[in-house]
Amino acid sequence: MDRILSDWVRDARARTLGLAASLPADGLLGPRLAIVNPPLWELGHVAWFQERWVLRHAAGRPPLRAGADALYDSIAIPHDVRWDLPLPSLAETVGYLREVEAGVLALLERGEADPYFARLSVFHEDMHWEAMAFSRQTLGWPAPPGLPASAAGAGPEGDAALPGGTFRLGAAPGDGFVFDNEKWAHPVELAPFRIARTPVTEARFAEFVDDGGYRRRALWSEAGWRWREAAGAEHPAYWERAGDGWRRREFDRRVPLAAGRPVAHVCAHEADAFCRWAGRRLPSEAEWEAAATAEGAPLGGAGSVWEWTASDFLPYPGFVADPYREYSQPWFGTHRVLRGGSFATPARLLRPTFRNFYTPDRRDPWAGFRTCAA
Repeated sequence: MDRILSDWVRDARARTLGLAASLPADGLLGPRLAIVNPPLWELGHVAWFQERWVLRHAAGRPPLRAGADALYDSIAIPHDVRWDLPLPSLAETVGYLREVEAGVLALLERGEADPYFARLSVFHEDMHWEAMAFSRQTLGWPAPPGLPASAAGAGPEGDAALPGGTFRLGAAPGDGFVFDNEKWAHPVELAPFRIARTPVTEARFAEFVDDGGYRRRALWSEAGWRWREAAGAEHPAYWERAGDGWRRREFDRRVPLAAGRPVAHVCAHEADAFCRWAGRRLPSEAEWEAAATAEGAPLGGAGSVWEWTASDFLPYPGFVADPYREYSQPWFGTHRVLRGGSFATPARLLRPTFRNFYTPDRRDPWAGFRTCAA
């Protein structure tokens, strides 16, 4: 029996059930927005995904719920349709979550579960837990139970100097479970570079805002300026004026900015514009990974916010999709790579080679950035 994996299954499911139990009274479906899922649907999807891959695909079990594929298959069901489905009640959905968990744990107890697919299901659930926490922030709902406190300080300032040279980007065989987009390590040539030891802080980003950064066309790329105008953005998401300064909304509360806290809820376009204002640039994902794995751990504040990079989300040489083919392949070329992890990301999911990816206009994740010397 793999006790660590069994503990992970229990822990991930307990987090998900905590979200289910703490939904607001009117929060089963929530508003129809492009950046959120209906919570009731998302809870059922988590159960379905684990059943689909661990119980049905790997163990050959019959479906636990007739018609579940027609409700919860995220590839087959368009996003906008998910509010209109005949979803089971919250009690029935929680029952489904518990039934799938019991089936997976029984397989693990007997040593019959495929460890790859069991891990895949746990990491998928971890990602949805964080996404459901994003949704609560987006909607102004209370913080989910069990959410760690966000990082108040990022650490020592200044740049770390990296020598460049040949760096092997990506995961190596034998590294344990990795996603297909991390495969495999391949040589990348890096010029010497300097990278900030800490992410950009709220105080520093406020200087950019107060200096008219959102109104200065020269600081923005063509795509960034189109986004800024369409979004009407004048400051980071959830910021608002408070006297002569700023405060931000954190779930259902208003809190003052913290000078040393990494700025969050900024999109890649905002990060790019700040870099032009500051005479800096975003690191490539290879530079970020090289710094994260360098001797002496030069990256402070890593893990407090996801960090935008300058790299488009593209396959590594020789890419081959894993069995869950839709995890990476559909998103190549349209998304931007983020690295690191946020305070809300379960630690078991993270490693230096992990590649997160969002379209460059997304502001709902806990995403910030660090900079490199130009």
